[in-house]
Amino acid sequence: MIPQIQIQNCVLSRALDLDFDNIPLGKTFTDHMFICSYENGQWQKPKITALAPIATHPAAMAFHYGQAIFEGMKATLNSKGTPLLFRPYKNAKRLNYSARRLGMPEFPEALFVKAIETLVSIDRQWIPSQQGSALYLRPFMYADEAFIGMRAATQYKFIIMASPSNPIYNKRIRLYAETNFIRAARGGTGAAKAAGNYAAAIQPTEAAKARGFDQVLWLDAQDFKAIQEVGTMNIFLKINGVIITPSLDGTILAGITRMSVIEFLRFKGYEVIERRITIDEVIEASIHGDLEEAFGTGTAVGVAIIQSIGYKEQTIEISNENPVGQMVLETLNGVRTGEVPDPLNWMHTVKG
Repeated sequence: MIPQIQIQNCVLSRALDLDFDNIPLGKTFTDHMFICSYENGQWQKPKITALAPIATHPAAMAFHYGQAIFEGMKATLNSKGTPLLFRPYKNAKRLNYSARRLGMPEFPEALFVKAIETLVSIDRQWIPSQQGSALYLRPFMYADEAFIGMRAATQYKFIIMASPSNPIYNKRIRLYAETNFIRAARGGTGAAKAAGNYAAAIQPTEAAKARGFDQVLWLDAQDFKAIQEVGTMNIFLKINGVIITPSLDGTILAGITRMSVIEFLRFKGYEVIERRITIDEVIEASIHGDLEEAFGTGTAVGVAIIQSIGYKEQTIEISNENPVGQMVLETLNGVRTGEVPDPLNWMHTVKG
């Protein structure tokens, strides 16, 4: 049985003050948040309250030992103004995979989805209606037990907050293949959505941006040859008519959008192969004119068309024509708003 969620509404919404055409990225938050505590071996006291700072002890174990995970989701509106969620149970399952990998308690999947639905319903006025915009949802869990010592914590907080967002990329993007730093190695936490993975990526990403690129393209930890993923995306390459994406080998995040794009492209009759692919193979395909498209997929970015890839002293240019990537982008945007049929039943309607 799903426990009752206590609701404490804020007095006055700030949504009327927001310019939905110009939303500062990651700096605007809705009126409410969901919060639930793990104590004495169980999750308890689920509630929705006004968004506010959280009192946390300076010895909270997440600060010192890194037990922190998160998810990323989006809520959109259909033509009738009904909020829609994209495959929320997949995010609930992935959160629990991350929790297991970091020695944290799993969060009940039914309560996860109910909390998302309730928060979105209460803050539905914050969902942008502009094309490509959405209400970004950030569920996260961290260890808040006050203890200095290397072991799994016994107390945790699970929180969901929401932030309206416009499209992140309105142009094709440039990637830089990193050959000094790594994102993940086999046996590590690369397949989990752990906060520490992103902390380790910040410095290389800033360096790539300083070179004029938009994101890092991560390569394997052993030879710096096999392509893993992009900083905030999984990657797809169309080579000689075949769509290729790196296989999940424990170093790559199992993106919900990645999974959905693979399903959709196969549904449309495209050959999609999940396998190891090296940067040398991409260069070779480019030289012979077989590198036809490249695009990234992720919750925050949706679909980002890739213009070029920098690798050491060379640049791999990719075709200006991106019919498959563009079709995927338009389909995902359309399905999210109910303007395009949803044959694979991705969308979850928020009632109430």
